[in-house]
Amino acid sequence: MTVQYFEGIGRRKESTARVRLMAGSGKVVVNDKPIEAYFTRYGDKESILSVFQAAGQEQATYDVTVVVQGGGVTGQTDAVRMGLARAFTKMSTEYTSPMRKAGFLTRDARIKERKKPGLKRARKAPTYTKR
Repeated sequence: MTVQYFEGIGRRKESTARVRLMAGSGKVVVNDKPIEAYFTRYGDKESILSVFQAAGQEQATYDVTVVVQGGGVTGQTDAVRMGLARAFTKMSTEYTSPMRKAGFLTRDARIKERKKPGLKRARKAPTYTKR
């Protein structure tokens, strides 16, 4: 028996998430853990599941499985949200407009700036001493 699913890949900073969306009972599993156990910070789960609201769908009719790696919590949260939005647009093109309007399909290109020579970090200069 083959299960039909729609897959979307999301990226943010150093994080990459592969999201699979399929018909089911509403379970959301991230790296073999329930979403509440993986994303414990306040608002992260709501941020990810806001894609269902933008699509006008209820979560209870879809199962979501996610494999996410790299980066930190914020990057992973945004990567999962983008992957879920891309999976919805693969399922049906009618979801593209609301997802684009909500900003879920736009890749946030901000990354860490490189360290410059003579500086301590990207822009922090060493302490100035007169003598």
